[in-house]
Amino acid sequence: MDALDVARWQFAITTVYHFLFVPVTIGMSAVVAYFHTQWVRTHRPEYYRLTKFFGKLFLINFALGLVTGIVQEFQFGMNWSDYSRFVGDIFGAPLAFEALLAFFLESTFLGLWIFGWGRVPERLHAASMWLVHLGTVLSAYFILAANSFMQNPVGFRFNPETGRAEMADFLAILTNKVQLVTFPHVIFSAYMVGGATVMGVALWLLRRERGTDDEPLYRRAVRVGGVVALVASLGVVGTGDVQGKIMTEVQPMKMAAAEALYDTTDGAPFSVLSIGSLDGSEATRVIEVPGLLSFLGTGDWEGRVEGIDDLRESEREMAQRVVDRYGADIAPYVQADSYAPVIPLAYWTFRLMMGFGFLTMALAAASLWATRGRRVPVSRWWTLVAVLAPLSPVLANSFGWIFTETGRQPWVVYGLMTTQTAVSPSVSVGEVWFSMVVYTLLYAALAVVEVKLFLTYVRKGAEEFVDPADHDTHDDAPLQFAY
Repeated sequence: MDALDVARWQFAITTVYHFLFVPVTIGMSAVVAYFHTQWVRTHRPEYYRLTKFFGKLFLINFALGLVTGIVQEFQFGMNWSDYSRFVGDIFGAPLAFEALLAFFLESTFLGLWIFGWGRVPERLHAASMWLVHLGTVLSAYFILAANSFMQNPVGFRFNPETGRAEMADFLAILTNKVQLVTFPHVIFSAYMVGGATVMGVALWLLRRERGTDDEPLYRRAVRVGGVVALVASLGVVGTGDVQGKIMTEVQPMKMAAAEALYDTTDGAPFSVLSIGSLDGSEATRVIEVPGLLSFLGTGDWEGRVEGIDDLRESEREMAQRVVDRYGADIAPYVQADSYAPVIPLAYWTFRLMMGFGFLTMALAAASLWATRGRRVPVSRWWTLVAVLAPLSPVLANSFGWIFTETGRQPWVVYGLMTTQTAVSPSVSVGEVWFSMVVYTLLYAALAVVEVKLFLTYVRKGAEEFVDPADHDTHDDAPLQFAY
């Protein structure tokens, strides 16, 4: 393995690990804000207890997500300096907005929410969590704007004197058509994760506490989480359908790789399961839905989907058109050994993404049915449901991003810069190996800490209700971390 291979592995490991926490943060912040709002509206003790309980779990996840996200910034300078030099003028702008606007918004009001119990007006206190949630959504928007430029570069010009892509239209970058479909898809996915996490935790506690005074408390949390997860999953399906059509328009190779479709086909089928090498010669489709791939890609059951073999030549021609347009100085950036991704990886991650997403939808619907009225699920299989509920949407998100990023290969910026030209030229394979091993071990240790903390507070359950101090009461007691 050379430095490029190891750098790609390191970025994949750190990015997937970091994104385990991101959708939980976005989704749970909305649910916690809802519980807090209901407490302010009704002053019913169960809402106060649910706010404090899931607020603790949210804070544990937020802290780990913050720590792991910092590493991402370092890698652009350490392992991918040629990429940063080439598109840093464009890529850095939305990331700067994310840090200066979105992150400061969520971190400031999160501090107010943590330390404000009984010290600020309760409506302002509840609003602070909604502002935290708004910050997470804005953060996602700006980061996805940067990523969408990599999927569909717009709003730039190439400067042959500096050999860099430079920003020409920031508004075009923020309103990239890939961004406009990716953002709602990711946000709905995050709500699905947040709702399913609340549902799974509450379902486990509901089974443990059935027959006690806390049974209604956890049933309510199961149903709130289940509704959020189910509605959000429907949003994921709808936005994913639109996203698939935009993806086929701007990155046809990715859609072809998702089906291992080598020959251009009208009315292309979609295989739920295949057996074989997926190299176009031995794959045997076991379960196949006629015309479904064409519908996913074009909206027409008989629509034409280009095959991988034809698209390889199309992408070579695209690279040549880029050279003709911007001059010979850009030629080194668009050269690649192969203009197709790893087909089996794209094929299976696409199906795993969809499979775990539909599983989440089924679990949410089943949990809502099982808890209707005053029912409590008693079968031991519901313990498995409680465990799967948070895991399945997280896995769906992870496999979705693996498909999105690896299906774009060999491009790091589609049609503009290949991944093999983006790696830092002065970093040795040994240096990248060292940093990857260090980060992987560090992340493993953080994972142990996070899981232990999370499970510890889950086992404790919601604390007994203690009426918070009136915000008009002032004393000399110092502020202290409530958790």
